[in-house]
Amino acid sequence: MSTMRFRKPSEIAICDEGQEDWWSVSKTHKRRWRTAFTAISFTRLLFSLSKKVLDKDGSLLRTLSYVAIDVQRINEDSPLDSKAITLLTVDPTKLRDTVRDKNFESLSEFGGVKELALILETDVKNGINGSEDDLIHRQNVFGANKYHKPPPKRFIRFVLDALKDTTIIILLACAVLSLGFGIKQHGWKDGWYDGGSIILAVFLVVSVSAVSDFKQSKQFQKLSTKSSDITVQVVRDGRRQPISIFDVVVGDIVYLKIGDQIPSDGLFLEGHSLKVDESSMTGESDQIEINQRNPFMLSGTKVTDGFGFMLVTSVGMNTAWGEMMSSINRDLNEETPLQARLNKLTSYIGKIGLLVAALVLLVMLIRYFTGNTRDDKGNKEFNGSKTKFDDVMNVVVSIVSAAVTIIVVAIPEGLPLAVTLTLAYSMKCMMADHAMVRKLSSCETMGSATIICTDKTGTLTLNEMKVTEFWLGKEAVKDATFAGLAGNILKILHQAVSLNTTATVYKPHSISVPEISGSPTEKAILSWAVLNLDMSIDEVKQNYHTIHVEAFNSEKKRSGVLVKRNNEKIIHTHWKGAAEMILAMCSSYYDREGVLKVMDEEERLQLEDIIKNMAQKSLRCIAFAYKEVEEESGQALEKLEENGLTLLGFVGLKDPCRPGVSAAVESCRAAGVNIKMITGDNVHTARAIALECKILNPDEDLDNEAVVEGVQFRNYSPEERMEKIDKILVMARSSPFDKLLMVQCLKKKGHVVAVTGDGTNDAPALKEADIGLSMGIQGTEVAKESSDIVILDDNFTSVITVLRWGRCVYTNIQKFIQFQLTVNVAALVINFVAAVSSGKVPLTAVQLLWVNLIMDTLGALALATEKPTNDLMANPPIGRSKPLITKIMWRNLMAQAVYQVTILLVLQFKGKSIFGVKESIKSTLIFNTFVLCQVFNEFNARKLEKKNIFKGILKNKLFIAIVGITIVLQMVMVEFLKRFANTERLDWGQWGVCIGLAALSWPIGWLVKCIPVSGKQLGNQRASM
Repeated sequence: MSTMRFRKPSEIAICDEGQEDWWSVSKTHKRRWRTAFTAISFTRLLFSLSKKVLDKDGSLLRTLSYVAIDVQRINEDSPLDSKAITLLTVDPTKLRDTVRDKNFESLSEFGGVKELALILETDVKNGINGSEDDLIHRQNVFGANKYHKPPPKRFIRFVLDALKDTTIIILLACAVLSLGFGIKQHGWKDGWYDGGSIILAVFLVVSVSAVSDFKQSKQFQKLSTKSSDITVQVVRDGRRQPISIFDVVVGDIVYLKIGDQIPSDGLFLEGHSLKVDESSMTGESDQIEINQRNPFMLSGTKVTDGFGFMLVTSVGMNTAWGEMMSSINRDLNEETPLQARLNKLTSYIGKIGLLVAALVLLVMLIRYFTGNTRDDKGNKEFNGSKTKFDDVMNVVVSIVSAAVTIIVVAIPEGLPLAVTLTLAYSMKCMMADHAMVRKLSSCETMGSATIICTDKTGTLTLNEMKVTEFWLGKEAVKDATFAGLAGNILKILHQAVSLNTTATVYKPHSISVPEISGSPTEKAILSWAVLNLDMSIDEVKQNYHTIHVEAFNSEKKRSGVLVKRNNEKIIHTHWKGAAEMILAMCSSYYDREGVLKVMDEEERLQLEDIIKNMAQKSLRCIAFAYKEVEEESGQALEKLEENGLTLLGFVGLKDPCRPGVSAAVESCRAAGVNIKMITGDNVHTARAIALECKILNPDEDLDNEAVVEGVQFRNYSPEERMEKIDKILVMARSSPFDKLLMVQCLKKKGHVVAVTGDGTNDAPALKEADIGLSMGIQGTEVAKESSDIVILDDNFTSVITVLRWGRCVYTNIQKFIQFQLTVNVAALVINFVAAVSSGKVPLTAVQLLWVNLIMDTLGALALATEKPTNDLMANPPIGRSKPLITKIMWRNLMAQAVYQVTILLVLQFKGKSIFGVKESIKSTLIFNTFVLCQVFNEFNARKLEKKNIFKGILKNKLFIAIVGITIVLQMVMVEFLKRFANTERLDWGQWGVCIGLAALSWPIGWLVKCIPVSGKQLGNQRASM
């Protein structure tokens, strides 16, 4: 019997299950073997077929190795997935509202910032492609980054404003009455002359005034547009480039740094420590932190800290800033302090003119109604009830017209016009000289400046930095290629430069010259690293992740970055900044061989001497330091290490002085204006540059109080500061607070202070100064908005140009005041004396209006457009409290006025007998002599003190043209407009007499200037104090 035995049912079941498992496993193995066999067989078949094809001589036909299919990812949670959003279909209104309302829900509907960038066809790294077609397409879809300005004031408005003048209205009323009575009395043919002539004369005066105001308004509008055209940095086609704010389009990636104005609404892409001041939009002064959690950025707000990149979502009128600005009409025609003073003077003279006119009116009416006036035939003009009413009214209207005309002539409304003209002219010329005026009053205030506090970098120097020295430890590296550097040193230097910078390198091809964008210091260091150290910034950045950034600021004078290499746990801290400050943070250093050495006190002193020697060669010394720390488990560092760092090395950057700076400094000194240099560089560099620019005199003791550091100045007691402030010429290692403190102290001492600044932190000092001068190239938008004048080329010589123009504006106004007051005094005295004595005014309403036109508009144009001369810089500053009308001006104008009054009164009372002419010829002689006296006196007014009044006259072609036009028009008035101007034709002899009498004002002016003016020297001394 076999060994087989009967099993229990349960055992059989178990056995069957085991067999089933075995069979199932067996089947699986068989299937796998079959698959493998089939694959091997198929491969061998393909190999044999391919061999046959290759053995043939025929060409091999190829097919596409793959087919690419663009598959769009669909966000299933999005309600917009039924229809994909594209650049053409995206709703600009929804984009606008998303950012303006800071609506996260609406942003998530777009899929977030990165998804929105895809919709706007923007590469988050390289930006838009920037082709002309693409830009036009985006502007057509989303609009341009411009806002609609309120319509400018039309010409007719200026005419109406000129007609609103009370004296003009009274004069026109008198003219209309005279016209009515004249036509009624003499008929249409002869009756319209008196009234019509006055209307035409008024129209001429109003038109000339309106045209002049309209032209100035247009010029101010142009300047307003220019001042709002700021430069922004955008990334297009992988390249960072500067463009006008008006050229920014939706989809652009904008680079923002401290002090920048955000040019449009947008969303934060990437950046570090970015903070924004939204007070211009929300009124809240708190700084808003911008990051991934709060990515919304509003147009018109200012960056106060950090840096970053923004995706533009709305521009122009689609932003709240655009809507707000379109409703604001920026008025550049604000009343300046000088205009306010002139308006007071105008009001005062006007009151005198009103009193004289009232007396003339009273005297002439009394004389007429008492029968003491006679007509041309010698008959009484008023015979009681026998005189017709029309005749009485005609005479009364002519008397009132004459009185009102005296008021018109007496009120020097040309003074404010002259200020506007000279300011507008100087602003236009200053723009050509690289200075843009933002605040009109600064033009005239600059003429009074006694101190100019200037920056060094970019203002006194060219701002063209170049690395000329590199020190590794205590040894200078002379090799241009740095081939001998240890590998570990080179690697760390690459990290230090690449990771701790806000600049960028654009190199489209391996053979092309790298294009570097950033500040001059950053550009110099990057250029040195790329060309000399063979550094690739993109390669280094790809291998590291940035954890935290401390942006450069003028307080700490350093910048730092905390980074971690991809897939590593070591955290690297890199610092870069002012050499002595970085050195203080270090405890070790590398030598040339790459050996790490501990820094003892003796070696620290040796390194400090190296920094000092570099600074004495006018080099800006920048140090690099770093530290490596192991990442603690689960805790990421957020704070940069500031102690125990390793010094990598120093670079010395040379920034040459601008040509012409030393000459400009000397001309300032000659003009009684002191220059103080305020810089962030160390004391040795500052002293070296100050000596080169002649701010410091090498013959003087340089170790005295002329050179101080900011901390030293800050720690003085208030009394010490006030005592030493005038001796300080250079302040090194200064903070913006030190600059502000210096401005406040100088103003307390009575100085008129001009300050240059370019950083956001300079804003308080720029506002505090009497004249704030910001830099157009390196200046931030915050600095520009806080300033009064923008120096477009960042050049100190342009600051001196502004000083010259400031003095020129003030002097031109004084010239015109002297000229106009001479006319006013002469006209008032002549009319008053003649009216009281004879009952008639020698100058008619039309004649007086013509004189008014000559002196107000044409005179203002002639004298207010004189260009600055070197003589201006030979005088001391004008000072705060010097009177507008000086003793010299009173001497000149009173002499001319007395002479004019004398000869005209002689002509009035003795002219008929002297020349043997009739009354009408005598009146014409008086009118002609009076006008020609003003023409000749215009030459006298060109020079307030100098005896040679013709010096430089050929350079002012406008002056010559106006004098020529005035003489020609006067000839026309006398010879051809008999009825209009109430004149008679004169013969050659009579013209010769008029010209001879008027020309005598030249030798009289020369003799008068020989008379010394008491108190002049005292006044000059006070002004220079």
